Amino acid sequence: MATEPPQGRTVWMGPLRVHLSVVIVLLLLATSLPLIWLSYQQGRRLAIESATTKMQLLSRHAIDHYRNVYGHGYVAVSMAAALDTFELPPPAEIGNKRDFLVRVLSVSRYLDSIYAGYPDGSFVQAVSLETNPRWGEVLAAPDGAAFALRTIEREAGRSIAKWTFLDGSEHVISQRVDDKSTFDPTRREWYNAAHAAPENEAIAVGPYTTATTGALTLTIAQRNHYANDVVLGADLLLETMSRLLAENAASEHTVGFVFDERHRLIAHSNAAMMKQIMQGLETSRHSASPGINDPVLAKVQELLEHHDPTNSTVNTEVEGRRYLFEISAIDSTDLVDGTTVVMAAPLSDFTAESRQLVVRALAISAALLLLGVIAALVVSRLITRSLQTLTGAARDIGDLETDRSMAMASHITEIATLASTLETARHALQTFALYVPRELVRRVVASGQASEDASRLEVTVLFSDIRDFTTISEANPPEHVVALLSDYFEMMNRIVERQNGVIVQYLGDSIYAMWNAPTTNPRHVSDACRCALALKQGVDELNRANRAAGRPELVTRFGLHTGVAVVGNVGARKRLQYTAMGDTVNVASRLEGLNKSYGTTILVSRAIVDRAEPGFSFRPLGSAHAKGRHEEIEVFELGGLSSHPDTPAASS
Repeated sequence: MATEPPQGRTVWMGPLRVHLSVVIVLLLLATSLPLIWLSYQQGRRLAIESATTKMQLLSRHAIDHYRNVYGHGYVAVSMAAALDTFELPPPAEIGNKRDFLVRVLSVSRYLDSIYAGYPDGSFVQAVSLETNPRWGEVLAAPDGAAFALRTIEREAGRSIAKWTFLDGSEHVISQRVDDKSTFDPTRREWYNAAHAAPENEAIAVGPYTTATTGALTLTIAQRNHYANDVVLGADLLLETMSRLLAENAASEHTVGFVFDERHRLIAHSNAAMMKQIMQGLETSRHSASPGINDPVLAKVQELLEHHDPTNSTVNTEVEGRRYLFEISAIDSTDLVDGTTVVMAAPLSDFTAESRQLVVRALAISAALLLLGVIAALVVSRLITRSLQTLTGAARDIGDLETDRSMAMASHITEIATLASTLETARHALQTFALYVPRELVRRVVASGQASEDASRLEVTVLFSDIRDFTTISEANPPEHVVALLSDYFEMMNRIVERQNGVIVQYLGDSIYAMWNAPTTNPRHVSDACRCALALKQGVDELNRANRAAGRPELVTRFGLHTGVAVVGNVGARKRLQYTAMGDTVNVASRLEGLNKSYGTTILVSRAIVDRAEPGFSFRPLGSAHAKGRHEEIEVFELGGLSSHPDTPAASS
């Protein structure tokens, strides 16, 4: 809080323990937070540097694998193109053709098949059933088959297709004639592209899905040196590249991509994504990422458009999550020139340890701060225990709380004198509170109405009365009646105060409560209605307890009215009473009495119905004559809260 010294300068004031705690906490924060921040930044920087190096190594490793995949295919095709064994179509030198093709497949786990196409439509092809098991399923290969050789021979203007199955030792297991084959190599893209390429130059075609197995492949093709119209080709399984990318991930969430020279996605480290690539390529051969909706992939394609793929590391966000991208180009041969490998991983995969260190450091700092606060509180309590006790005692007197004794011993004369003075004041106030309602005095003091003048105010008044209380008093010992009334009035007072009202007087077994004075309350009518309902419920609960304890029930009736009354301090100059007087008070009292005639619990006036907020249920009972009044009173029963608060207050 603040105080205003004589000079007019505002000075902030607070307990000594707060000052000590603030100083200690600030010192700890000033030393610990910069150290934590520096440690975090240093750890994060080192983690990013380590991640960048790891991603670069991974990218180079992926490039080496990709070169190996291409290298196997390129070497195999180049060797086959240099052999005169493939100069003539099958069945010429079919044994040598078979031996060469099968042995090439046996030493390469990246090749799906290797073959030779001839201008007359002849064809010879070896496939690996181990590298691509789908061949075995499609061909219904016999048990033990490791390779299959397909030959298409031209004889008398017709094609004769045959499959030969070999085991791992290259021994023939069985043969089968394929009567349904319509394959013609001269109609294939790889055959025509190789024919269009310069002599002795290999070309790459794809990616595409093969017609027989549906595998995602790239084809390397080259014309034979001895017969330029003969084309040798090899299919490379891009799924192998996908597997290699996945096996060499830098972290749990690392994703690898391979793009061709047109930035088309041809390999993905995720097997499910590879299936989407294959499905998309069946419908769109020119799409950059057919059928894939991946925010990381979209960011990669954006980076490829704006960054030099030669050697680029990018740290950027993808949908609110920061990623590290390593973009590397493959340019070792013309076949792979323009191909780009991209590795992407969330930065959190590499900085998690740094974050954990920060969390631990913050936890330690929080513990130190807590210890500092505790130490400050202990030290300040030892220093200011007496002052705190006296401060609390003075505050209690200001709040009219006089139950706690303020007597204390101190070795300091001033503190001992102050304690004795406060104890005397407490005792005097406690005696005074026996005759004046404490809550009423508190509200009068709070509202500033301490004069003897009275004024006209709009108030809401509630009266209550216990049915047949005289009979109850006669039938029970006085001590029991007093105890019963004490519980009853305690409950009534608690509910009235909770609903912003004040009990002006206890009239025997009745109470006289008022709203909107001494403290202004714009919702005084509704608060009084809610209070009446709450009092009824409180009485019901008290009666249940009384029945269980064998005590009499206190059936209570209430009357409510609102209007203008004369409110203020009334009485002698040396003995005042805060109250309200006038017709409004009389009507409320008469309404309480009318409950006997109607057999009701809560009766209110038309003024209450008109002023209450929506949501209350009122039942009109007509007009009635009240004792001492010439005019009739329009009477309503307050039944409760309606289920539809937007309906009018009075219901018929």
